[in-house]
Formats: sequence, structure tokens, C-alpha cells
Amino acid sequence: MPVTSAPSAKPPATPRRLLWHHLIFGLWYRPVDVLDEARDRSVWGAAMFLSLLCGALGTLGKDSFWVQWGVSPVLALEAMAIAAGVTLVATLFLGAVTHAIARRLGGNGRFAPTTGLFAVVFWATDLPRLFLNTWLPADSVPVQAAASVTAAFGCVIATLLIRGQHHLPTHKAVASVAIQMVAAVALLKFPPGSG
Repeated sequence: MPVTSAPSAKPPATPRRLLWHHLIFGLWYRPVDVLDEARDRSVWGAAMFLSLLCGALGTLGKDSFWVQWGVSPVLALEAMAIAAGVTLVATLFLGAVTHAIARRLGGNGRFAPTTGLFAVVFWATDLPRLFLNTWLPADSVPVQAAASVTAAFGCVIATLLIRGQHHLPTHKAVASVAIQMVAAVALLKFPPGSG
């Protein structure tokens, strides 16, 4: 009787590498697919890069930076580096708070993917406003319009992120991100005196 060998089991497919530009720009034109692809991945590199970049861009939009630049470029760059570092720490803190609230509301997502992706979503959706603000005053119509659009879009994407990562219903996902997003939007995109 011939001996038949059982078909060998295929090794589990390793997840395809998610490139930064696909992650960052994909959030704008296919956010659901990108968030599904990024699920359970720790995107610390992209989160740190975006936080530092956006902290630097935010500094370039301040008149005080250019005044300091005229006095001492070295001190101006040091202030930019400090602002970028503070932005990174604050963003990761916001992501950690969002994760904690989602867990409190019954979510089951992991810390690293939630926190890292929250930072990516927060700053990727804010890039248009930051780029405009480096050339135009914060109270100009284009910057204020970009701030309104990107704030609304960022809240929607952050809600989709938490809903998918933590398997929460939409109203609980909204509750998880609402306080942090409203506070950050009020302070960063519509700071006092910008209107």
C-alpha cells in the first residue's frame, strides 16, 4: 500500500511591513483600510517622527521664534528642539490617557498600538494646518479654515481608531477621545488670541 504524506502546513504569513508614508498619507484617502492594516502594530517610529516634526513646524509658525532667530539662531533652534520634545511627551501622554479611558469603558486594545497610532492620527491630520501656519498668520482665514476641517477629521479618525483597536461601540469610542481632542484642539489649533 503506497504511503501518502500529508500536505505540509503553510507557515503563518508574516504581516507586510507598513511604510511610514503609507500610514501617514493613507489616513487621508483610505483611513479605515490603513487603521485595519496598522492594527496591533507598535508605530513608535512614525509617532515620534510626526510629533517632533509637528512640534518644529508649530514653532516656525510663532512670531517669537523669528524674533529670537534675529537675535540668536542657536537659541532659537534650542527653543525649537525643546518645543518638539515637549510636543512628543504631551502627545504620548494624550494617547496613554485615551487608552486608559477606552479600557475603563470596556475596551480590550493594547497600549502600544493605541498610543502610537493615536499620536500618528493626531498629527497626520494636523499637517495641512501646520504647513499653512508656517507661511500665514494663525488668525488668517485659510489657517482657521484648515484648523476647523482638520480638527473635525482628526476627531473622526481618532474615534475610528479607538473603536477598532478596543472593539468599542461608537459612542464609547467618542467618549474615549472627546476630552483630549477638544482640549488639544482648543490649545493648539485655536489658541487664545488667535481669533
